[in-house]
Amino acid sequence: MTTKIEVFSTDGCPHCPGAVRMAEEVKQELGDIDLEIVKIDNEENRQRAVDYGIMAVPTIVINNNVEFTGAPAKEDLIARIKSL
Repeated sequence: MTTKIEVFSTDGCPHCPGAVRMAEEVKQELGDIDLEIVKIDNEENRQRAVDYGIMAVPTIVINNNVEFTGAPAKEDLIARIKSL
């Protein structure tokens, strides 16, 4: 089963690039990941963030559930994906 990961970010966030890179590395390591980087700098994506109740970036959503606010350790993200 493919795991869907959404990384919500903004261009001005100093922590977002690291979260995006880490999610991309996890995708390469685990394979069966549908990764989407969601920039909330536009209205459509901002509404998606509101729908999830996201108040800060970076936020990582896995299979439509908010799992991490802030950039988790790579090992923590892998462990969470494997536990689902």
